[in-house]
Amino acid sequence: MKWRKLFQKTFLSPFLEFIHDSRAIGIILLVCTFFSLLMANSGASAAYLQWWNTSISHNNYLPHSVLHWINDGLMAIFFFLVGMEIKREMISGELSSLKKSLLPVLAAFGGMVVPALIFIFFNGKTNYSHGWGIPMATDIAFSLGVASLLGKRVPLGLKVFLTALAIIDDLGAIITIAIFYSTALQWYYLLAAALLLIILLLLNKFKIKFGWWNYLLGLALWFCIFNSGIHATIAGVLFAFTIPLNKLPSLEHKFHDAVNFLILPLFALANTAIIFPADISAAVSSSLSLGIIAGLLLGKPLGITLICFLAVKLNIAQLPSKTNWQKLLGVGILAGIGFTMSIFISMLAFDNAAWQDISKIAVLAASLLAMLIGFLWLRFFTKL
Repeated sequence: MKWRKLFQKTFLSPFLEFIHDSRAIGIILLVCTFFSLLMANSGASAAYLQWWNTSISHNNYLPHSVLHWINDGLMAIFFFLVGMEIKREMISGELSSLKKSLLPVLAAFGGMVVPALIFIFFNGKTNYSHGWGIPMATDIAFSLGVASLLGKRVPLGLKVFLTALAIIDDLGAIITIAIFYSTALQWYYLLAAALLLIILLLLNKFKIKFGWWNYLLGLALWFCIFNSGIHATIAGVLFAFTIPLNKLPSLEHKFHDAVNFLILPLFALANTAIIFPADISAAVSSSLSLGIIAGLLLGKPLGITLICFLAVKLNIAQLPSKTNWQKLLGVGILAGIGFTMSIFISMLAFDNAAWQDISKIAVLAASLLAMLIGFLWLRFFTKL
């Protein structure tokens, strides 16, 4: 019994205290990012990259590699959790007011349009012009991870705003990919996904008890969306909005730890395995690189803050509770963390491998700067 109490006091209690700290996920994500960059640029680089690209599926209807299963499969579960949180807030929380719910929609719009325009300013008359969609995206996992490091300096209402903004932003990026960067949409799969979504909504409407059949239909929804040509993670958000209200609290609690302490760290490890080129200065000084960095680092906070300012002044929206313009600007800076979706769009925008590498380096540089500047701004230039 003494050894058990000693173990609990020395190891178990501090561990449980850490994982229930709101800053824990941010710390873990940053550690995973540093480790992955270190491994990708070490002597073990080839083996490390090969691991993430290991093929575990050999058909055309499922993700192929470990990396694809994380990004297309596990991250759909993350978006499922986020979708439930958004639904709860829309019904009884910070997004229940029309003025409050309108703000993240407008902010996401400004945060997509202005970065794209800045990129076009740098590259509109160059061969890189097709990459205008790269700086449009916000990486929800990392932006929320950094926000969580700041504790009460980012109030709950502002975190909900950032979550909603990032989701709407990602949906906007997905629509952009579907229209401008997809070769062909599979309409039969899209129609099948729509039918499954209608069935799930009807189950909720007629108050049929939530059970294994809902999960089975949810998996089928994910399968159809994955094969439709649209990014599979949107299935998680759609499925979340079909969950009965009385099931939301228990399901959020059930998925919370698995998402934050397993899925997101795996996501960070897999998606920051980027090899730095020998001549990195040339990579970051091209108009392609400058357009991406300026779009994410300047365009995001500028677009988000300006459109929110106009919306509030015109009295068509209102700021989240306990939020001022300094805090909103800080969140706008964090929204410049592009990472996965921006890197994904880079792969679709260019066939040239060298241009893809320049784009990835620029996204990484802008995202790391957005993390650092956003954190410092919210930590030292805003009040509790």
